[in-house]
This record gives sequence, structure tokens and C-alpha cells, in this order.
Amino acid sequence: MALHKLLVDDFYDASFSLIAIHCRLEDYRLAYLLNKHLGLNLERKPQDLDYNYFAASFSIYEWENTKFDTIWNLVSNICKKEEASLQSSGSLFENSTTVTRTHNLLPELKTVDYLLKVSNEHRHFNEKHILNTIQSIPQVITTYTVDIDQIKYKDHLIFD
Repeated sequence: MALHKLLVDDFYDASFSLIAIHCRLEDYRLAYLLNKHLGLNLERKPQDLDYNYFAASFSIYEWENTKFDTIWNLVSNICKKEEASLQSSGSLFENSTTVTRTHNLLPELKTVDYLLKVSNEHRHFNEKHILNTIQSIPQVITTYTVDIDQIKYKDHLIFD
């Protein structure tokens, strides 16, 4: 009797583009500049993305363009949290020190500050124009398209 193995990844079809943005601006400032330069209307969602049992939360902005059936998401890739460090109980002095831990939404893209996800079933948008427009913003260091097949945690990009 033959054994048939069905892989779930075979059915995965990326109907979105993912753009990495290197920029030291705050999330609200970058959203404003993207709205201004790309003609978007990104608004912050009421709930941030929480992963790793609320160990990290990532700000997310969204705009649904019903005219072109496109959803735009701007999400922070880096979350820095201060946590109390563990000490030995036999310490003579009571020092409460904190450690800053960095969490990434997509661990394989550790240096990327923000991700812009453009979802469209038929991918009817000019990706090169979007990249050039974002790159023309003076505060943006660099931007490029991310190969979705190289991402290990694709489920972190599901925002619904």
C-alpha cells in the first residue's frame, strides 16, 4: 500500500508583497510620511500585535483601499522591552537592574525596522514605484523587497 504525504506548504500562494524599511523614525512619523508620499491613509489599529505570550508587542497600521481591493499594513519589526534581571538571593546589596531585550516579528530580518505588507489577490500594483517613492523620503535609510519564500515564520504576517 502506497503512502501519500500531503504538504501544506504546497498550497501556500503569496498574494502579497513585503517591503523592508530601514528607518530610525517612530512608527507614527513613518506612517505619516508614507501617507503623504504614497497617497495612503494608514491608521493605527486599536490592538498591537502580540506574540510570544505577550512578551513582545508590535505596532501596526492598516489601510484598506476598496477601489483597488488592496490592503496596506505597516508593522514594526522590532520591539524593545525592559525586564528585571535575575539576581542571586545572597546579595549583600539590593540592586534592581533592568535588561533591555529585543524581540523581532520576523527573526530572520533582525536589522529591518519596519515591514510594509501590500496585499492584493492579483498583485496589481507597481512595486518598483512604491520602492522608489519610499526611498525618496529623506528619513528612510533604505528599502527593498523581501523574498517571501525565505521567511520561516510566515504566520506572523497574518494580521486578521
